[in-house]
Parts: sequence; structure tokens; C-alpha cells
Amino acid sequence: MSETIEQKCLAKGVKLTDQRKVIAKVISESKEAYGESDHPDVDELYNRVSKIDSKISIATVYRTVKLFEEAGILAKHDFKGGKARYEAMIESHHDHLIDVKTGEIIEFVDEDIEKLQKKVAEKYGYTLVDHKLELYGVKKKS
Repeated sequence: MSETIEQKCLAKGVKLTDQRKVIAKVISESKEAYGESDHPDVDELYNRVSKIDSKISIATVYRTVKLFEEAGILAKHDFKGGKARYEAMIESHHDHLIDVKTGEIIEFVDEDIEKLQKKVAEKYGYTLVDHKLELYGVKKKS
């Protein structure tokens, strides 16, 4: 079972107020509730959080997301054409395929791509230590 945002906060010494607990819970449950392609922006997080606690302001959501990002709990993605989107930081690597029309995000791992990236780095005299791959496309009509 993967660690919740709340558990990650406790492990990293991030103080959890009641409002931060609500935000952490919403982020932790977002993939379950909204599917694997869920990488919400702050406005979407605020909409979800405010349904649980209407006293939480959007400024609080922004500050909390920034705090979680700085603590290495959330990953920020600046996909083309939009606002920054977030997902829980996970240990396993994956890449993203983004539908430019719908905004749907597909997470994937492809061993051939992983091998090719290492090969390219080696060709130019480097050892690959990290990478980020984002593919942008439009879904073909069936």
C-alpha cells in the first residue's frame, strides 16, 4: 500500500494543521476518486477541498501545495498550455503522455525508451542521472 500524503508529511516533519490534513487527504485520494490520469491544478484542488471544508481559502491551498512541493511530497508539472499540475511524489519513475485537446494525462513506463535515453547520454559522454519525458498528442479517431 502506498504512503498517504499525511504519512509523508509526518515522516518529513511537516506540521499538519486541520486544514492541511484536509488538503493532504484530498490529494492522497485523488487518483482513486478521479482515475490514474488525475494531476489536478490548484484551482481543482481548491474545488475539491472546499466541498469538504468551505472555510479553507484558495490562498491556503496554494501555500500548502507549495509547502508540500518544497518538502518533496508533491511533484509539480508544468505541462504545456496550462497551469501547474500536481501529483504525489512516488518512488517509481514514469513518463507522461498528454492529450492536448482534453488534457488527459497517461502515465507510462517503456523499457525501450529508458534504454534509448541511457544510450544517448552515453553517446555524448554522460551518465544519465535523471530525466523527464512528456509526450504531447491528439487521440486518433477510432
